[in-house]
Amino acid sequence: MMMMMMMMMMMMIMLQNVAVPEDKNLIKEKTEKILKYKDLIIEIQRMWNVKAKGIPVITGATGTMSKSLRQCLSNIPGEREMKELQITATFGTAHILRKILT
Repeated sequence: MMMMMMMMMMMMIMLQNVAVPEDKNLIKEKTEKILKYKDLIIEIQRMWNVKAKGIPVITGATGTMSKSLRQCLSNIPGEREMKELQITATFGTAHILRKILT
């Protein structure tokens, strides 16, 4: 029982918020994501007695990125490249445009 409590105390929950808005709305979208999930993070910390953190991952529809994205990605465990995020966002945008225009 004590071991389980110790493991829960050391655990950290990370909420990753991913969005791909228009390029001109990057900062606005990041701010909205942080404010939207702030109450949820506080509630998780109270209910489960663990540390919780919200990590906004915001990439523009054409692959543009905010200056703080590199810092946000460094908080997520594992390896990833910014280039992959750009390519994925661009392909997603191209797919949506192709559906609309054909």
